[in-house]
Amino acid sequence: MKIDDNEYKFILNGKDYHCALDITMSFIGGKWKAVVLWYLRKEKKRFSELKERIPEITDKMLSTQLKSLEADGFISRTLYAEVPPRVEYEMTEEGRSLIPVLEAIANWGKEKARSEGKMVKL
Repeated sequence: MKIDDNEYKFILNGKDYHCALDITMSFIGGKWKAVVLWYLRKEKKRFSELKERIPEITDKMLSTQLKSLEADGFISRTLYAEVPPRVEYEMTEEGRSLIPVLEAIANWGKEKARSEGKMVKL
C-alpha cells in the first residue's frame, strides 16, 4: 500500500496484508459477518432473533459466524443460568467501532438499489 509516496505492508497476528482494506475484510468479509454485525449494532439479540432477521443463513453457519466474531472480539456472548438456557449476543466496544463502516457500506448499497434497482416496502 502506498502512503505518502512510501510503500508499506501490514503485519497483524503474524500475517502479511497488502493493504488496510485487506485487514478489514479478513475480519468482516464473506457473506454473513457484516450482516450479523449489522443486526447487533443497536441492541443485543438471541440466536433465534438473528435467525429470524437473516432467514437465508443456516443454523450451522450462523453459529460459526457468531463464534468467529466472538473470537475476534467484535461480539460477546452471555449465557444466563435459566431453564431453558438463554444466550444473548451483543457488540463489544471493538465491534461498535465498526458501526460507522457498516453504516457507510449499507448506505452505499441503499443508493445502488435506488439508482439501479428498486426498494420494495414489505
